[in-house]
Amino acid sequence: MAVKRVGIVGSGIMGSGIAEVAAKSGFEVVLRSRAQSSADAMVAGLEKSLAKQLERGRIAEGDRDAALARVRAVTDLGELADCDLVIESVVEDLDTKKHLFTDLDRICADHAILATNTSTLPVVEMAMVTGRPEKVCGIHFFNPAPMMALVEVVRAITSSDETIAEATAFASACGKNPVQVRDQAGFIVNALLFPYLNNAVKLYDAGVATRDDIDAAMKGGCNFPMGPLELLDLVGLDTSLAILEALYEEFKDPNYAPAPLLRRMVSAERLGRKTGVGFYDYRK
Repeated sequence: MAVKRVGIVGSGIMGSGIAEVAAKSGFEVVLRSRAQSSADAMVAGLEKSLAKQLERGRIAEGDRDAALARVRAVTDLGELADCDLVIESVVEDLDTKKHLFTDLDRICADHAILATNTSTLPVVEMAMVTGRPEKVCGIHFFNPAPMMALVEVVRAITSSDETIAEATAFASACGKNPVQVRDQAGFIVNALLFPYLNNAVKLYDAGVATRDDIDAAMKGGCNFPMGPLELLDLVGLDTSLAILEALYEEFKDPNYAPAPLLRRMVSAERLGRKTGVGFYDYRK
């Protein structure tokens, strides 16, 4: 099976980013959001992103127009029936995703691959609510999807070799660097990244160094483009907390136990860039 039409479920930053990547790479894209207003907003966001790329000379006008023509925004989940691959990027909640996979299994053609963009949750749990567990896998893009080169292709214990091969080929066709990984919490990147971020919060909370000095140290000493506290604000503190909780639930490693300050900041709705304030204040 060669993937030609891609369905994307979810109206957030990741959903729109994956839609942009796929459309620019020549795939037909059916972008599904629950409300027409959010579907229209996603298309408007895509138009704005491509317009900026055109202004900067990163894309030709004809390529921009062709990419936009490949995207269709819908609200009816049934519009995904003819897709060869469906990638969900809804809220990072396992029950929500399992309900969605049950619906997608009922709606989508038998040949279709159903994929999750989860960064942490067990793919096999989603696979087993379908009648096609061999055709379910993870295709984990990173934020922002148009810029980040990596895609983790996640093999659940039920995934077939053919499914993983198709998912890997799709990621490569999108101009990404796919890596294959076994289905366990955090996969590769988050399993290594989040203990580092979590320990940075603990270091800051203990008063070992200031926020600015912690970030400056990791940028200057390790040549990282962002410091750990800056990165937490970008990812979202609520998302980061959920990832750490999932990692700790699976491995019971103390490095994954969320820092108390992180929990308090989430309770105070200081979630980072998305709310305007986190470790840094973005409201100025």
